[in-house]
Amino acid sequence: MDPIRVLLADDQRLVRAGFATMLSVEDDIEVVGQVTNGQEAVDFAASRNVDVVLMDVQMPVMDGIRATELITAEGRGKVIILTTFERDDYLFDAIRGGASGFLLKNADPEDLVAAVRAVAGGYALLAPEVTVRVIRQFASQLGGGNAPPAHRQPSPEQQQKQALLAPLTQREKEVLTCMAAGLSNAELATKLSLAEATVKSHVSSLLAKIQVRDRVQAVVFAYESGLIRPGE
Repeated sequence: MDPIRVLLADDQRLVRAGFATMLSVEDDIEVVGQVTNGQEAVDFAASRNVDVVLMDVQMPVMDGIRATELITAEGRGKVIILTTFERDDYLFDAIRGGASGFLLKNADPEDLVAAVRAVAGGYALLAPEVTVRVIRQFASQLGGGNAPPAHRQPSPEQQQKQALLAPLTQREKEVLTCMAAGLSNAELATKLSLAEATVKSHVSSLLAKIQVRDRVQAVVFAYESGLIRPGE
């Protein structure tokens, strides 16, 4: 099999070098490039085959959020956002822009490798210590705007998302709610007293019904549709 082609986008040379060192020892991963800003990441992904981009958020010329939007919109690669939590108020925008997950900059080598492999394999990286914090930050910023009380009329966008909720079974809604809390398939199976294979089947079914491509986008959908309300 061809190795997973990884692009590193970070304006800190030591960070890039550290990640490159961690990844280069793996037989199934190849670091194909290192860039210092979002525009360079977009240009590189457009000219070379890239499977996964490890993307910093705060960079000169073009930030990681905009670069993520452009790369994923063109199908030029999947993006993992690098974060130190210093500006996690920006990270939800990256999810909406198409990022497949998050990775802490101080991640252990095995976590970095596992993240790259997971995202390259089509999975979303929903590490609870990262994603739940970001989603809760987003929910608090909503202030109830996307989860309106009874006297407030839902927006057309939310009405559309609520219509997509209708075909979900009660069990699928329970699974989606648990996903929004950051639970893995194994944790979902334990909580709902289901076989893990059954959980995977429910996840695949609900992703198709709500028309999202991965678990990260499903968590976004859970909040934006009003299934999960800020503070819950």
